[in-house]
Amino acid sequence: MSMNKKTLEDIQVNGKRVLVRVDFNVPMDENKNITDENRIVGALPTIKYLLKNGAKVVLCSHMGKPHNVFNDTIKLTKKEKAKVEALPENEREAATEAFLEKAKKDLTKLSLAPVAKRLSEHLGIEVKMAADVIGPDAQAKAAALKEGEVLLLENLRFHAEEEKNDPEYAKALAAYGEVYVNDAFGTAHRAHASTEGVTHFIPTAVCGYLIEKELRIMGGALEAPERPFLAILGGAKVSDKIGVINNLLEKVDVLIIGGGMAYTFQKAMGGKIGNSLCEDDKMDLAKELLAKAAYKGKRIVLPVDNEAGNDFSNDCLRITVHSQEIPDGFEGLDIGPVTRGMFVNEVKRAHTIIWNGPMGVSEFSNFAAGTKAVAEAVANNPGITIIGGGDSAAAIQKLGFADKVTHVSTGGGASLEFLEGIELPGIAALNDK
Repeated sequence: MSMNKKTLEDIQVNGKRVLVRVDFNVPMDENKNITDENRIVGALPTIKYLLKNGAKVVLCSHMGKPHNVFNDTIKLTKKEKAKVEALPENEREAATEAFLEKAKKDLTKLSLAPVAKRLSEHLGIEVKMAADVIGPDAQAKAAALKEGEVLLLENLRFHAEEEKNDPEYAKALAAYGEVYVNDAFGTAHRAHASTEGVTHFIPTAVCGYLIEKELRIMGGALEAPERPFLAILGGAKVSDKIGVINNLLEKVDVLIIGGGMAYTFQKAMGGKIGNSLCEDDKMDLAKELLAKAAYKGKRIVLPVDNEAGNDFSNDCLRITVHSQEIPDGFEGLDIGPVTRGMFVNEVKRAHTIIWNGPMGVSEFSNFAAGTKAVAEAVANNPGITIIGGGDSAAAIQKLGFADKVTHVSTGGGASLEFLEGIELPGIAALNDK
C-alpha cells in the first residue's frame, strides 16, 4: 500500500462540493450529551481548511451499530422475528409493535444530531443537520449548500448497504461530492460504501489531515525509523497480534511483550503461570516467534516478575512473584517492579517507539502501575513516540500524557492492521501523488 497519498492541500476545492468521511462515532450519556469529543476536535483542522478555501462541505459518519435499520426502514432483526414467531398467533402483533417501538427509541440514541450541535459551537457557524442520508431532506440541503457552509448527513449505518459496500448506495453518497476527502482512519480498514465504494464514482479522492498524519508519522516510523526502534505490545491474546509481531520483527530492534499475551510465552518457555490467561494452542507459535527473533538478531523482552492476584478483581489478595513461578490459584494481572524498571530502561534507550496494548489490567487501580510506568517513560522520551490506538491510547489519555507523545493514533483495529502491514481499503482507494 502506497503511503504517498494526495491530501486536501494537493487539490482545488474552491466553489466545489466536498464529501468528507469523518469519524464522529462519539460516546454519549443517556441525555445525549457527548462525553468524549476528541474525534470531533480531531476533525476540525480538515473541516476548517475546506471552509477557509471556499468549499461546500458535506460530512458523513457512522454512529454505533444500528441493527434494526434496513434501507432506511425499521424492521425486526432475524432474532426478534424468531421470538415473535415462537409466540401464539394472537400475541404476535403486539410483540412486533413492542420490538419496533424499542428499536425506534434505541435508534434515536444513534442520531448524529447532537454532534451537529456541538460541531456548530466549535466552528462558530450553523452545521445543517440532514434528517436522512440519501433521502429527500439530505438531497435538498446538499443542493442548497453555499460556499463556506456545512451539512452533516444522518448516521450512514441507518442503511445496511453502508457496511456491505453496496454500489448503488455508494453512488448515491458520491452524488454529494465533486471531491472526496477521507479523514476517518478508524474505519479505513473496512471496505464500506463511504470509505471505499464512493471512490469508484468520485475520481478525486484524497486524505484529510488526520489520515495524512497517520501515514506520515506511523508509516514513516515503520518504513524509515530512527534507531534503536522499539515496539511495545500488550493486551490479552497472542492470537490478536500474530501478524503484528511477525511484521514488527522484520523492522524493530527490540520488542517488549507485556500484558496477558506474555503468559503464553512464559508457559511456552517452561514457566509456571498459575491461573494466568494463556492460549495453550498458541504455545508452539510463541516458541516459533522467539526462535525467529533469535535468528534475526532481534531481542524479545518479556517480564521477569508480575503482580498476581487470587481473583480477577481490584481488591483481591496481591503478591509479587517471578514471572515463571506464579502459584496455582493466582493469576498475573500486571508487570512487577523489576520488570517496570527493565521496560523503562528499554524505552529510555530507544529513538523510535510504537506502543500498542496495556501492560496489565490497567482499569484496576491496583494493577495499573505497569501501564502507567511505561506510559510515563514513553511520554518523557524525546524521540518519535507513537501510541497505536485502542486501549493504550485510552490509557495515555486518561493518564494525561497524550500531549507529550509524537502521535496518538485515532484507529483501533485500523492501527493494528496498519502495524501488521495489511493494506487498508480506505487508504488504498485514495489518489497517489
